Amino acid sequence: MNPFYHFRALSDKTYDRILFFCGLFLLLTELYKQCFLYFIIDHGHYDWCFFPFQLCSLPMYLCLLLPAFKPGPKKTAVYTFLQDFNLLGGLAALIVSDGFRGIHWTLTLHGYVWHMLLVCIGLFVFCGGRSDLSRKGYLRTLPLFFLSCAAAFLINILAPGHGQADMFYISPYYPSTQPVFHEIALYIGIMPANLLYLLTVCVGAAILHALFCKASAWLHIPQYKSR
Repeated sequence: MNPFYHFRALSDKTYDRILFFCGLFLLLTELYKQCFLYFIIDHGHYDWCFFPFQLCSLPMYLCLLLPAFKPGPKKTAVYTFLQDFNLLGGLAALIVSDGFRGIHWTLTLHGYVWHMLLVCIGLFVFCGGRSDLSRKGYLRTLPLFFLSCAAAFLINILAPGHGQADMFYISPYYPSTQPVFHEIALYIGIMPANLLYLLTVCVGAAILHALFCKASAWLHIPQYKSR
């Protein structure tokens, strides 16, 4: 028996319920993080750099909203986004973990658990065959990504503190805090470096998408048909 049969055999309701509870877990741990930062670390002052709207924050919202989506291209695009972009974000954060280490051990633990769960969610989507592994499937994730980028940019501009918020690491007020892209921003300017960073994320997600496509053929994971 194909070992991935059990994932594909899950009903839509059960599958979405599992992802919903993943989103609920992320929400509860994020509430702990926000309260800990606000009351313990910052003594009643909100630090907008920790506002939960990074690329790696999106699975919390998307998993909670998934049951509300009707089966179709939009829902499949969300699945594919979780598989490509958010798995990429989880892997990148685990490799370069400076962003969540050092403040407090519980927040460090939160960071590792959060990003490992993102990787697991992406693999769960892949193993269940819910994503669209075609080229069009990847392209359909881009509107969601760029809408999220636009929302992040607006938060960066409108949030109090003039530059305190750095959602998606594309603040227009100072060079990127991401490795390599900080130096690029110093050389070519903040906005061009930010655009290059977003393009790099898209390319990284596209590479992951292609790898999943190859792995699906090798592991004989057929595309899931909603029932």
